Amino acid sequence: MTTMTEEPVPRNIMRADVTITEGFGIEVDGQMKAVFDTKEAAEKKARELKTKYPMLQVKVYDAAQKTSAVITAKTAETV
Repeated sequence: MTTMTEEPVPRNIMRADVTITEGFGIEVDGQMKAVFDTKEAAEKKARELKTKYPMLQVKVYDAAQKTSAVITAKTAETV
């Protein structure tokens, strides 16, 4: 009989019905997935996701401005 001694790593998943109040978030297919302190970090990760998984709808949400920017395949390739 094998026992697991390692604790499972918690996943950083936010509820879809919670809106962030500060920072920049990555929204994937309508659900907030991660929060970043800077716009540059959020955009970089969003571009990586869109490049790797082009079928996903990826947006960067600016909590201060309460706006979202869609990351398209074209914008993912530009940087």
